[in-house]
Formats: sequence, structure tokens, C-alpha cells
Amino acid sequence: MALDIILIIIGIILIVLGIVGCIAPGLPGVPLNYLAIIVLQFTSKINFSTEFLILWAIAVIIVQLLDYYIPVWGTKKLGGGSYGAWGCAIGIILGLFVFPPWGFIFMPFVCAVIGELLDNKEFKVALKAGFGAFIGFLAGTLMKLIVAIILSFYFFREVFRYFI
Repeated sequence: MALDIILIIIGIILIVLGIVGCIAPGLPGVPLNYLAIIVLQFTSKINFSTEFLILWAIAVIIVQLLDYYIPVWGTKKLGGGSYGAWGCAIGIILGLFVFPPWGFIFMPFVCAVIGELLDNKEFKVALKAGFGAFIGFLAGTLMKLIVAIILSFYFFREVFRYFI
């Protein structure tokens, strides 16, 4: 019972960090939420099915990959070319280290615009591509938050059942 309580507390910390990590750069939000589910699995009374754990592991991997791809896709969707897409990708990486957390939010936009300008695009076209990167970033963040909240729901539902 004491070990179970410690595992539940660790899980709650992971859940909180996971939700924060969906917004703040540097923390792998959704994987932390999934890790909370795994930690809960080690308690004496809570047992998620193998199918549940595998399906959510796949979902977490897909979400993590899409989180890096969606801003690049947004850049291309709103008229950006390969320079803008590469600029966006570079901006995602730079954003982790430059002016966090705002750098992570705005660097994909700025670098996509710079990439398009380097490709001799008009400023208006470059700005539109940068806006696509920003919208892609927001879409990725929303996607991560949705998955994190769903995983949090399963976590707290099982914790509630544990004590009842």
C-alpha cells in the first residue's frame, strides 16, 4: 500500500509535468503523461490492458512525430517552399535554446520567413509561410494537449477507482 501511494504521487507529478510540457519547450509532455500510466501499472491494484498500453504507446509516438512535422506542413500549405520549410524546422530546434519559452513559439515563424526571403520570395509571401508555421505550431500544441488530457483522464479514473 505504501509503495502504491508513492507510485501514485510520482504519477501525479508526471501528469502535471506532462501537461506543462505540452506548452513549455524542453519537456516531452505527452511521453511524460504516458510514463505516468506506466508507473500506475506497477501498483498492486491497477492494471491496464496490454492493448491499451500498446495503442497509447503508438499514439504517443505518432503525436511526437507530428509535433515536429505539422509546423513544416503548415509552412508549405500556406505557400512556403523548401527554404521556408527548412527554416521552420531549424526554427523549431533553435527555439528550444533561444529565448525559451517564447523562442520555441516564434522561432519557427521567424525562421520560415527568413527562409522564404532567402529564396527571393516577396515579403508578403514569406510572411504568409511564417504564419503557416505558427498555425502549425499551435495545432501541434493543441494535439498534444488533447492526448495529454485523455491520458490524464485514464490516470485519474484509475486512481479514483483504487481508493474506492
